[in-house]
Amino acid sequence: EYMLDRLHSVFLRYKEKNLNIDDIRQTPMFERLEIKDVPPRMIDWVGLDLFLKIQTLALRTAEMHVALGSEFEVTAFEPAHYNGDHEVWLKNRLLYQFQNRLNTVENNLHKLEGLALELAQEFLGKKNLIRKRFVAFDWTKLKGERIRVHGDYHLGQILVNDDDFYILDFEGEPESTIRDRKVKQPPLKDVAGLFRSFHYAIYSSIFNHFEDYELPQEELFKAGEVLYSYIIGVFLGVYIRKIKEANLNLGYQQERIFLLEYSLLEKAVYELGYELNSRPRWAVIPLKGISNIINHQPWQK
Repeated sequence: EYMLDRLHSVFLRYKEKNLNIDDIRQTPMFERLEIKDVPPRMIDWVGLDLFLKIQTLALRTAEMHVALGSEFEVTAFEPAHYNGDHEVWLKNRLLYQFQNRLNTVENNLHKLEGLALELAQEFLGKKNLIRKRFVAFDWTKLKGERIRVHGDYHLGQILVNDDDFYILDFEGEPESTIRDRKVKQPPLKDVAGLFRSFHYAIYSSIFNHFEDYELPQEELFKAGEVLYSYIIGVFLGVYIRKIKEANLNLGYQQERIFLLEYSLLEKAVYELGYELNSRPRWAVIPLKGISNIINHQPWQK
């Protein structure tokens, strides 16, 4: 509710200030940003306080991972390198889930329209590329470490009090087995879960208050994507710095981007099944997330 309320105010200001999102310099996806890197027009629109809150949340997230990854006496929590067993477990799980989602999209195309239908057709048309992305996980190229993670990290698991954040509910993903919840994962999987939650919050504001904004939905979506890229950039600026200070090994820069995109793709595909079965109009959110990832050029190089 906290983030939804803040974002509602952000979009109201977008209308009141009569902004044109094309006038605001965009930032590359996953670029680490400090507040000083955010354009003044962006600060004027969104408000400095929201970006400061994002920095605080990034710090608390990093502190959680440092705590989870700093135990060297208890084997269950000791950081571990990637290996072949983890790769096989991951690919089997994701390829099964992906095939399930393909079937779900094909069976529910008739429920979609507009941008959601366009993105669903892109999803089906690029199914081999997406499958290739999942298969591309190669543990021999990864130098970072895995740790026990939160496992179900999103805005709903974070309590806000006195301008600070408290992280709750470490039970892991509800649909996963206890055994799978104990598997050590890249910390960036939690970060990706939170980023998907930011994405959802932005689109939820647009869907729930569309009539209040009195602007074309496509323009609001575009503004939301620019806002999203700055939120995650400011988050990563603090998060990566804190993790490095604690000597927790996330891997090199290209590896971090790979793991972020891999985890974001996994999460968005997971979300797609729920949305198509429960509220097809909202399927545009995970579909847009998937499209962002498969069309992100740096990943493809």
